[in-house]
Amino acid sequence: MTKISQRARNTAPSPTLGITARAKQMKAQGIDVISFGAGEPDFDTPEPIKQAAIAALQAGDTKYTPSSGTEALKNAICEKLLRDNGLTYQPSEVIVSTGAKHSLYNLMQAVLDPGDEVIIPSPYWVSYPEQVKLAGGVPVAVPAKESDGFRVTAAAIAAAVTPATRMLILNSPSNPTGAAIAADELRRIAELVVERDLMVVSDEIYEKLSYGGRHHTSIASFGAEIKARTFTVNGLSKAYSMTGWRLGYLAGDKTVVAAMGRIQDQSTSNPTSFAQAGAVAALTGPQGAVEEMRRAFEERRDTIVGRLNAIPGIHCVNPDGAFYVFPNVSGLFNARIGDGDALAEHLLSEARIAVVPGSGFGAPEHVRFS
Repeated sequence: MTKISQRARNTAPSPTLGITARAKQMKAQGIDVISFGAGEPDFDTPEPIKQAAIAALQAGDTKYTPSSGTEALKNAICEKLLRDNGLTYQPSEVIVSTGAKHSLYNLMQAVLDPGDEVIIPSPYWVSYPEQVKLAGGVPVAVPAKESDGFRVTAAAIAAAVTPATRMLILNSPSNPTGAAIAADELRRIAELVVERDLMVVSDEIYEKLSYGGRHHTSIASFGAEIKARTFTVNGLSKAYSMTGWRLGYLAGDKTVVAAMGRIQDQSTSNPTSFAQAGAVAALTGPQGAVEEMRRAFEERRDTIVGRLNAIPGIHCVNPDGAFYVFPNVSGLFNARIGDGDALAEHLLSEARIAVVPGSGFGAPEHVRFS
């Protein structure tokens, strides 16, 4: 008799992956679909990165690497964190995984016990609460108000802390809203984390995609006490248009990183060998292509926000970063279309436009455009 575990039954499917797969299937059937679904850049991976991976292949770099990543890539990550974020880490404090999502999953498995509460600002990336639940934890959503540009505050976080709270997850700039927490508010959040002796996950995957002259600040940069409690997560997918390469990393307490390594030993083992060589080239080589993509995304942001806000019934906050807009579409709801899910279905089936419903992000009155 086939049996599905309670763990699997309690895990929701990813709406972003689901809508993207459906749009691709329609395109394969010859249907012209305008896709705003997938959370990935539409640019090609910069040529020097591809050439570095090709050279590694040709050199026979096709064998196992250390499970937690090559020393060369860990060193490149340490150099990047110091150069860009003012953070000093040793290779023993870094793990490389098959995407930043995998790093996050390993972390949840390594540090959470059943009943541990994890505060997650909402709207949130769809995988945060599911990964917490898979580790036996309890996700606690804290609203980041649309009227505040979806930027969570230290006060809102403090109000949600209980004796069971173990962790806070921050994503700045954010998926799906593009909201970036200002440095002074981030400092107040850091002080709260230290005061309440919490862990904080700082998902900085969109740090290179900030607009309006904003400078990204890492929460771990506010001093030794907050750094000791922070797990800084990043990857190659967004900034370098390397989504299919599946490379991400985490830097933090070496005891936790070692525990994550043991979990990775028994699941995926190492990330792809020659892809890691490409990642070294990405992190240590010229960064001009990243800035070209950033400028293009900023121009697109300005265009789509203006167009959406010109539509009666839609209100769209101007995002600080990332490459998403997350309009409130509740002004379009009627007897037939009662939420963002129904609107997304209508757009795909009738207009051949793929967007992601906001319910998976904790905001059913919204949809996400990539």
